[in-house]
Amino acid sequence: MRVGAFVLAAQFPGQGHGEALHRAVRAAEIAEESGLDSVWLAEHHFVPYGVCPSAVTMAALLLGRTSRIGVGTAVSVLPTAHPVALGEQAALLHLTSGGRFSLGVGRGGPWVDLEVFGAGLRAYESGFPESLDLLLRWLREPRVSARGERFAFREVPVVPRPDESPEHPEGPPVIVACTSPASVRLAGLRGLPMLLGMHCGDEEKAGMVALWQAAAREAGHSPEEVRAAGHVSAGVVQIADHGPDAAELLSKAMPGWLREGLGAHMTVDDRPRQMRDPVAYTELLCGLHPVGTPRQCADRLAATAERTGISRFALLVEGSGDLAATEENIRRLGEEVLPQLPSPTASPAPVG
Repeated sequence: MRVGAFVLAAQFPGQGHGEALHRAVRAAEIAEESGLDSVWLAEHHFVPYGVCPSAVTMAALLLGRTSRIGVGTAVSVLPTAHPVALGEQAALLHLTSGGRFSLGVGRGGPWVDLEVFGAGLRAYESGFPESLDLLLRWLREPRVSARGERFAFREVPVVPRPDESPEHPEGPPVIVACTSPASVRLAGLRGLPMLLGMHCGDEEKAGMVALWQAAAREAGHSPEEVRAAGHVSAGVVQIADHGPDAAELLSKAMPGWLREGLGAHMTVDDRPRQMRDPVAYTELLCGLHPVGTPRQCADRLAATAERTGISRFALLVEGSGDLAATEENIRRLGEEVLPQLPSPTASPAPVG
């Protein structure tokens, strides 16, 4: 099993942007020191739910601050990015980090970001497959042109070429955030691993894996490719000496952050939206994920792996909102939980 930290740069009530970003950077540094496999970086705009607006930029910083750990985006939002620009950045980080970078991409939501960046609602509603396929071509081919509905340009050379990495000529791994049967099928047809969200339980994730496998087989991917897909399960982790103390800590800290963070989202077309109840959502997350003693956390991860077939995890470590508590949480994850889990069968980097 391979366990990584999921970092949102969450701005808890009363905190400034710099404080949240400093905690995010320290979380990644402590994750490497504590033996974690990877760190995954979220991207958001205009909301305190997460104050990192460019996961790929933060990844560049952290790759320079670390030497072993894999660093991935979770996720870079494709509808508000140009696939070629993102592909160039991914290739750059892949080549300069020795293959430690992975590119997670997603569709995002119908947020005002689409208006601010000029992408428009269609980029969210129907443009994701075109963007994804152009990105994949840029990472896999020496020269690329485009004749799509959104992107059209003459053939140009790919510079820098990600396949020029002597250690990892396959280029940076790409992983797709999946929240619906349509996105699961899209990823499966392309043979791309999935990042599955925190709100999903084991049964739902197992169903999504089965749907992905069917789509991958339909597209002609080999049984070996299907078995070695490398899906990632996102979750929350909080460790305490007594199980109820871990849940109590999150129940006190997370609802305030969720209320302000989720409530700040604005839809691009002013469509009504229903926000999750912050208290109920916190309770749901505590019930689904490794929250408790080290032994309970290890058992929870093992159970999820057995039920879903997923053995890679990206766990939100900053649910307390406190820097010292976050650092302690990560260290305990590395020192007290990881030794109780099966060892990974592959090298910890890259994360994709």
